[in-house]
Amino acid sequence: MKTLLIAEDEPEVRNYLRVALTSRGYNVEFAQDGCEALRRLKDGPGRFSLMLLDILMPQKDGLETLLDVRAISPDLPVIMLSGASAPANIVTAMQLGAKNFLSKPVGHDELCKAIENALPLEISPPPPAPAKQKTMPGTGAWSQRVDRLIECISASDVPVLLQGETGVGKEVLARRLHARSPRANGPFLKLNCAALPSELVESELFGYDKGAFTGAFKNTPGKFEMANGGTILLDEIGDMDFKLQSKLLQVLQDREFIRLGAKEVSRVDVRVMAATHCDLEDAIVKKRFREDLYYRLNLIDIHIPALRERADEIIPLAWFFLQNYSKPGDLPLEITEDLEKALLDHPWPGNVRELENVMRKYLIFREPAAIIADLQARQARRIAVRSLEERRSGMPDRRKEVESAVAQAPPPSPQPTSAPANLEHVDHVHKAAEAQVILDALNSSLWNRKQAAAMLQVDYKALLYRMRKLGIGERTPTPPPAA
Repeated sequence: MKTLLIAEDEPEVRNYLRVALTSRGYNVEFAQDGCEALRRLKDGPGRFSLMLLDILMPQKDGLETLLDVRAISPDLPVIMLSGASAPANIVTAMQLGAKNFLSKPVGHDELCKAIENALPLEISPPPPAPAKQKTMPGTGAWSQRVDRLIECISASDVPVLLQGETGVGKEVLARRLHARSPRANGPFLKLNCAALPSELVESELFGYDKGAFTGAFKNTPGKFEMANGGTILLDEIGDMDFKLQSKLLQVLQDREFIRLGAKEVSRVDVRVMAATHCDLEDAIVKKRFREDLYYRLNLIDIHIPALRERADEIIPLAWFFLQNYSKPGDLPLEITEDLEKALLDHPWPGNVRELENVMRKYLIFREPAAIIADLQARQARRIAVRSLEERRSGMPDRRKEVESAVAQAPPPSPQPTSAPANLEHVDHVHKAAEAQVILDALNSSLWNRKQAAAMLQVDYKALLYRMRKLGIGERTPTPPPAA
């Protein structure tokens, strides 16, 4: 029989929980407040299978207690209870490791289901997956945390701000939130604020009436009206025109707006989500983003880490893309050990979108060696460009030498037409600059290739590959000149 510890100060709620849980075969013990709950945990470590913790309690509230519970029993599943589901409390509780967040009064079935979902995670963990098993996305630590957060906030109508680098999956997460919400049967519309001229964003968002401007031949609804009853995602919100931000703020506050050229107010019921790769707080300082709009959008803030920061999801995502883009009748592909290592070592500046494109290329070439070489070439080019930029900004004397070497590079042989010759010359100059950067590192390290790779912050094998491609062979190290 599993024993549950319940920290709850209201007698009526305690009686209900005792009847509801003992009827399901659980043994329950109660604590009047957070301090008593912590004493029981210390006196009987490992005795409790799960804890139900009320947020509003005397002496020590639920969030403070949860923080101390994590220090005493890090693996104990905790479900929070509260009569007021403030979004800030939900986010804080999930960040502290709570498994779920239930609003009082909680139904019998909802309570028991939440407990059953939390217990197996700690009591009966699934066996480890075989090395060759083709796992799917969502198995990483971050995905599991965000799944629990989605479960808590999807039913709410509060705005959500999604922040992260380009390509990390902000739109995918927004669609998941919409699909889990009561608005799932309503429309989901996306507007890229960076893809439209600022003068067109207003008409796209709010629509216009006939005659509002030249070419407005009929009344046209905007994205907010089209998304009525559903969700709208404002992508790249940081690039929205500053003057238009005040109108967006009005929609968030009052859920009403006026079409261009209209005299009557339009009202909508829309959940707003916003996504950006920009630092909005920096944009506020630079007077490019309204502070009041930021705090209105930032009620629920989800920062999506870059793919390089969640390496445990790279291989599952790679398998997912292979299976998702495979055609019927295609021979199955394997992710070899060498390819897996190359995928894990790559920094993925393009994040999930770059990984998706790489796996689609693998389905075309069907050769792991070709993908490994492509990844190494990408990294070498990126390091070469970054090193050249650093030299130009921080080492002006060396910059002149590199630019001189590039300028003196002999042009390619004449071609029948001028356009191909120009393109070839551009490629020739690029390779000459990259070769010069690599040669500088080799000479600085007395041709110790491993030290040169460390100086360039590039993988050792990637450096060897670029040396071969650029025709840089073995040379006798030249000692530095005497002081």
